[in-house]
Amino acid sequence: MKPQPSVSIIINNYNYAQFLSQSIDSALNQTYPHIEVIVVDDGSTDNSREVIAGYGNRILPILQPNGKQAAAFNSGFSRSRGDIIIFLDSDDYLFPYAVERIVSIWQPSLAKVHYRLNVVDAEGKSLGYSSPQGSQPLSQGQVWRNLLETGGYVSTPTSGNALNRNAMLPLFPIPNEYKLTADDYLSMSIPFYGDVAAIEEPLGAYRIHASNQWALTAITGDRFHRFVQHDLQNYDLLMQKAKEIGFHVPADLEQRSIGRLWSRLISLRLNWQKHPIPTDRPLLLIYQGIRSLWKYSSFNWQKRCFYSLWFIWVGLVPLALAKPAIAWLYAPHLRPKGIDWAVRKVRTFTG
Repeated sequence: MKPQPSVSIIINNYNYAQFLSQSIDSALNQTYPHIEVIVVDDGSTDNSREVIAGYGNRILPILQPNGKQAAAFNSGFSRSRGDIIIFLDSDDYLFPYAVERIVSIWQPSLAKVHYRLNVVDAEGKSLGYSSPQGSQPLSQGQVWRNLLETGGYVSTPTSGNALNRNAMLPLFPIPNEYKLTADDYLSMSIPFYGDVAAIEEPLGAYRIHASNQWALTAITGDRFHRFVQHDLQNYDLLMQKAKEIGFHVPADLEQRSIGRLWSRLISLRLNWQKHPIPTDRPLLLIYQGIRSLWKYSSFNWQKRCFYSLWFIWVGLVPLALAKPAIAWLYAPHLRPKGIDWAVRKVRTFTG
């Protein structure tokens, strides 16, 4: 019998004391035995360190001054020993069988296994959908080809990834330029170091709450401006990876990612004065979005029609009317019931 892989669950925490115990408990209570739990507290000013101290030697604590996400990842990874690494955000949690399920399909040649997460609110109540949203399956196989041909792939938030230690070694320490986006850095880089496997069932929970930096609790321009800025950073990283392997990148790669174009149009409409790409215009983004849908997306024709109408609507109608459509796409828990009802009717008629 081949030896079973060891697993390090690295919980990175900053001022999430109210959620931290549930996250740590979920890591400690896994049905798979070969696990170490590392908790990195990145300079919290709440009572997080009291919570951590209560676990004694059941966990490996790392207490450091605030250095942001990359610093927490770097510290945790440097102290870890697992063959498989899971970076678990301290406001999320894993289901008890998560690691056992991951190990059941694990192969040493994989760069990562990713899996869906149920979306819950601050109290842990299900919001009725999983992350990522939609019916598209998670990407698998040679995902690096998807990245360099379409600019993205279907993946999950930080807590929904089990990463191969050997594949991560060339990527650490994470550069300081990604101090706030270490998760993006890993998500975009790791597929270049091996194949990706996917588990479509949810193996944990992704929490949406008011203090979460990325989860949408409200539709605001500032949030989407940050999305666009990080998309630009990810694009630069892709160009760097393509150059390293001598891959010819399509000239229109930046216009092939439908998610990137959604974010850009929303960012522009919500506050054009602070939009990070000054050359963007609504009509241009509508054209690029519809082109991406019909030329590069894997959506069926009904969804292509629906999302084409979404681009036209969000790009051209008054902002007060565009906002409900934005909420429908990006924040299902904020969806106006009337729009949700209308969409279900459209889907019924289009099959």
